[in-house]
Amino acid sequence: MSVSNPSSPLRKPIRKAVFPVAGMGTRFLPATKAIPKEMLPIIDRPLIQYAVDEAREAGIEQLIFVTGRGKTSIVEHFDTAFELERTMNDRGKDLSILDPTRILPGNLVTVRQQVPMGLGHAIWCARAIVGDEPFAIFLPDELMIGTPGCMKEMVEAYNEVGGNLISVLEVPEEEVSSYGVIAPGARVSDKLTEVIGLVEKPKREEAPSNLIISGRYILQPEVMRTLEGQEKGAGGEIQLTDAMARMIGSSRSTR
Repeated sequence: MSVSNPSSPLRKPIRKAVFPVAGMGTRFLPATKAIPKEMLPIIDRPLIQYAVDEAREAGIEQLIFVTGRGKTSIVEHFDTAFELERTMNDRGKDLSILDPTRILPGNLVTVRQQVPMGLGHAIWCARAIVGDEPFAIFLPDELMIGTPGCMKEMVEAYNEVGGNLISVLEVPEEEVSSYGVIAPGARVSDKLTEVIGLVEKPKREEAPSNLIISGRYILQPEVMRTLEGQEKGAGGEIQLTDAMARMIGSSRSTR
C-alpha cells in the first residue's frame, strides 16, 4: 500500500469509488470483441461484480463508473430487471441470488470518457462527482480474492494514517515494463512502506523495484488538480502514475 499526508482529526471517510471501465479490453481479444471485459464471467459472477463486492465490504457507498461506447451492459447488470424478476417470482424462484446486483437508488453514477486517453484521464472525468472528498479507485480487471478484501484493509490503514495509498504486488523483473512501478522508501509498519517515487512502464534496467501498482488506490482529491494539467506519458496517454509521482514532492506516500 502507499500513504501520504500525516494523520488528521479532520480526515474525511472513504465513501466514493471510481471504476474506470471504458477500456476496449484488447488484451482479452477475441473474448472481448462483443462483450466488455468487465462482464467476462468468473465462475458465476462477472468480473465487475467482484470489484463492487469488494467496495461494499470496505464500506464504500457511491460507485462511479467511467464508461465508454459499448459498455451499457455493465450498468444494466446493476439495474432492476423487471421482466426477469417477475418471471422468477411467478415460478417460485429465489430472488436473493440477484441481491449482489442491487444498488440503492442514487448510489450508482456513470460518466462518459469520450476519448480513450488513458487511466489518468478516465479518473479526471469523474472529478465533478468526487468533489473535495478522498476516494478509492478499482481497476476491475485486477481480480482480488481474499478475506478481508484488499480495499477493506486499505481503508483500515487509511483510517489510521490518512493520505494516499496504493496496493502493490511483487512480480518477476522481466514483467515490470508492463506496469506502474514504485520506488520503496522507509518501512512504516508491517503492512505499510513509504513510496518515494513512481514510474509508468519503465524499461527493465531502469525500474526502481519489482513492486507494481496492483489496481487499488485511495487518493486525495488534489490528484484531480494535478491531472488537470498532466501531459501525456507512456503510450501517448495521460497516466495516473505520472500524476501521483508529481504529488510525492508535496506529500509523503506509503504502500
